[in-house]
Amino acid sequence: MFFCLDAIRMRQELISGWGGCPRIKASLYEIHSKSEISLVLEENQSLTPRGMGRSYGDSSLGPKVLMTPKMNRLLSFNGESGILECEAGVCLEDLIRVFVPKGWFLPVTPGTRFVTVGGMFASDVHGKNHHKSGSFSKHVLSFTLLDASGHLHEVDRQKNLELFLATAGGMGLTGMILKLRFQMIPVKSSWIRQTVFKMKALDELLDHFDSTHQYTYSVAWVDCLSTGKNLGRSLLMLGEHAAFDELPADLKNRAVSLDLRQKLKVPVQLPSGMLNTWSIKTFNSLYYHRIRSRENSQYVPLLSYFYPLDNIHHWNRIYGRKGFYQYQCVIPKKPDGSKQLRRLLQEIADSKTGSFLAILKLFGPRDEPYLSFASEGYTLALDFPNCSGTEALFQKLDEIVVQSGGRLYLTKDARMSKSMFEAGYLESGLFKEVKRRIDPENRFTSLQAARLGLIA
Repeated sequence: MFFCLDAIRMRQELISGWGGCPRIKASLYEIHSKSEISLVLEENQSLTPRGMGRSYGDSSLGPKVLMTPKMNRLLSFNGESGILECEAGVCLEDLIRVFVPKGWFLPVTPGTRFVTVGGMFASDVHGKNHHKSGSFSKHVLSFTLLDASGHLHEVDRQKNLELFLATAGGMGLTGMILKLRFQMIPVKSSWIRQTVFKMKALDELLDHFDSTHQYTYSVAWVDCLSTGKNLGRSLLMLGEHAAFDELPADLKNRAVSLDLRQKLKVPVQLPSGMLNTWSIKTFNSLYYHRIRSRENSQYVPLLSYFYPLDNIHHWNRIYGRKGFYQYQCVIPKKPDGSKQLRRLLQEIADSKTGSFLAILKLFGPRDEPYLSFASEGYTLALDFPNCSGTEALFQKLDEIVVQSGGRLYLTKDARMSKSMFEAGYLESGLFKEVKRRIDPENRFTSLQAARLGLIA
């Protein structure tokens, strides 16, 4: 079939990551097939792959962007083994809609359902179960990659391990991921049996992380403006997939009940400054004290447990036109992870630059891919408005993270220095070697890749 470049859907648009900064003008190519990708590659020196734009910073930003919204077919599924093959443009929400009623779920899921499967692999996403299940790449069996020369690579750990380890977590820099085969997990309902523990301070929280290690899912909301003896007060939320037989009678009638509607909406960018120390402190106090008992158990919808913010359409607009930064770091548990976490929380409290979102999770052993974020320790994710004083706070947090031997998450990053990246990602040299072999002219790139020195 003959394709003409003029027939490919291209538009000029102002784009950003989910955080809203930076914002750039880009040429967006909407691609519907492998042949169209090859044609665009022939005509352009550099391209940036982009899924649904849910990475927070500049990892999916560049002058010319490739998007594949129509390359989203489900190709095959084995109902006995749970192995799914699909195109990389498949949205996670569609997988949930199709497979949860059939009794299957993602082995690892990020905190939003509005991402593509290809984006999940390129970010090597982690979830609330990393201490049990690792990151998403651990469950990917194989994938198909189109390189900058137009060659197809069928990749798995046995045939070409290095390319596998460079592409998982590689932020789309090795080529276009076209399709993937990965393992799903069986579930018996669309409900999570959730237990919430009300923690008075950080030490109590960390002790509970250790003593509840047997739970499949665990995540803590932290009041990052609490101080003194209340520093690190939090709500620890543990979860297990609920079996049909254990559900109360009123839930058995809707054992598989998925309400995918976004019930609330932020229609416009809110005025800058609405999220300030006073408003965040008020919210944090109300959110913490809404749990009255020290321990509370209930059944909650799967969607609410894994994707709480997805109920609010365009929730990122609450930060206003200047946008926001998400700061997500991992702090090694040993030798003094609790001490370093305390330092981080103290710096945030002292700065009075509160974070509307402060989430703490426990990571298990380090994942294999060269640029995969997760490693054994604690990961803290925070949202900060793009305002004066934020960068000064980040410099202090950066220093603590580097001193502890930690690093920042590439999918959330918009401002990390090259030196901090190299200090945290010790296998980045191995990634660069694969990148040089498969894409010597750096045809696949991004603003982030240039900033961090991942391309020459």
